[in-house]
Amino acid sequence: MTRTVGQLFADTLEDLGVQHVFGVVGDALNPLTDAIRSSKSLSWVGCRHEEAAAFAAGAQSQLTDTIGVCMGTVGPGAVHLLNGLYDAAKSGTPVLAVAGQIPLSEIGTDYFQEVDNDLLFKDVAVFRATVTSPEQLPALLEVAVRTAIGRRGVAVLSVPGDIGGQKLPADRPLRLSLVGSGNRPDDPALDEASTLLNDGGNVTLLVGRGARESREDVLALAERLAAPMVLTLKAKEGFEGANPYQVGQTGLIGNPAAAWAMDHAETLLLLGTDFPYRDWYPEGKKVVQVDRVAEHIGRRVPVDVGLAADVGPTVRGLLERLDSRKDQDHLESARKKFLHWQEGQRRLAEPEHDRGLLGRVRSAFDNNSHLVRPEALAAAIDRAAAEDAVFTSDTGMATVWLARFVEMRGARRLLGSYNLGSMANAMPQAIGAQLVDRDRQVVAFCGDGGLSMLLGDLMTIRSERLPVKLVVFDNQRLGMVKLEQEQAGLPEFGTVLDNPDFAAVAQALGITGIRVTRAEDLADGVRRAFEEPGPVLLDVLTNPDEIAVPAKPTVQQGWGFAIAKVRENLRSAGS
Repeated sequence: MTRTVGQLFADTLEDLGVQHVFGVVGDALNPLTDAIRSSKSLSWVGCRHEEAAAFAAGAQSQLTDTIGVCMGTVGPGAVHLLNGLYDAAKSGTPVLAVAGQIPLSEIGTDYFQEVDNDLLFKDVAVFRATVTSPEQLPALLEVAVRTAIGRRGVAVLSVPGDIGGQKLPADRPLRLSLVGSGNRPDDPALDEASTLLNDGGNVTLLVGRGARESREDVLALAERLAAPMVLTLKAKEGFEGANPYQVGQTGLIGNPAAAWAMDHAETLLLLGTDFPYRDWYPEGKKVVQVDRVAEHIGRRVPVDVGLAADVGPTVRGLLERLDSRKDQDHLESARKKFLHWQEGQRRLAEPEHDRGLLGRVRSAFDNNSHLVRPEALAAAIDRAAAEDAVFTSDTGMATVWLARFVEMRGARRLLGSYNLGSMANAMPQAIGAQLVDRDRQVVAFCGDGGLSMLLGDLMTIRSERLPVKLVVFDNQRLGMVKLEQEQAGLPEFGTVLDNPDFAAVAQALGITGIRVTRAEDLADGVRRAFEEPGPVLLDVLTNPDEIAVPAKPTVQQGWGFAIAKVRENLRSAGS
């Protein structure tokens, strides 16, 4: 029997192993969603906002290393997909987005809800096209899928409302085979890199997400070079647990040991990272960079030897050529500083921290000192969460506390908008993650600003009966913006949030809500949240005046913060 365009889409997604399609139904998508309804293996996940649908699809793609799928209908529905699709694009993960379009005969007439989708998605998509006839399929769909997977990006197909239900005049099975392969630099390039590393003095590794599949090789390399290993945020997953060489992150969310390891190296070896912050690369170092994406080489810091290849085969080639480093001083010094910093962080998270002399002095000047320390909340979640939990985090202070107090040990996974830096990603990414495996624990570190942006998709969690644990760092603030303003010497402005009782909102939606307002109630609140088998929103009122000191605080930042506090106190006194 000849299939329709909608049936071809559904059959193709089944062949790809896709299980969930995220979106909001409507008009032009009806023939496609009806085909999904009739599918034996596909499930339609109706979201309350297309942005959430795109975030969820991207999360599934990152966790499964397969293509994620989302849909948005004509005009506004397609526009709403954009932010989540940009996140997938900047995360380098394949997503197929199907956008509804007005009837083919009306395109170009400024018809109701008409949007030029091919123009709209030009910047975000590695492939985009509007289906203008059934004859274009299945070839067009094959190209879209192969491009998204091969280039690890977003492909967008727009389907006019009068196309999806039409029959294919020349139906045939789709051919979707695309086998990836690792590549290794030529021997002369490996010789050049190994000579530089052998003769380059103290070496520090900067390791990113692109090295995650090569953990054992990279650990062997760190041992051979006696090199401390600085991790990007996305490399916490895969490199943090049981790693005697790692010294945490650099950058604003990092620590002094990682900054020291970078500054005191004579040679930097970058593995699978496009760490973007130029100010945190020290000057005057020899640099070797390995990345499978050629355009990443040298765009953040000048590179002496660039190897555009996969990390695993390249590191194995280097290990054949590198001398074993006898001098361990550089590694041992960095690790000693890191362990000392970790001990200080542990003290910050202890319940007794604010009961000592320093805490009592601090409380005399801090009207919010009775609230929960965000450090303590993050550390409590780290202790309570499963060894194979999937964590998601909103951009902002929630990510800072996760980076410093949650260890990605065991089989834990980590997702966030770490390249785009979007707000509101943690909850919808948790939806996608939980649907991959309903029995695996999923924990979302939500900022109060981020959660409230896409609050409606709490109802998707309820409707799908997803046992997600939503932890809300409820400091009544856009916390990262507050910190940015104060470090620049500006008084806090525009960051205060008039939040509801998020736990009560969750309860009204049929989700277990737990609210913690005082530090002494934190342990019990976390215990109850993780003992509950279904979805839970844990709303914890955290101190908005807690700050995260960067790896290398400057005198200018310190003065700026002091000036801002004086201005805030004067404003408060005058009100």
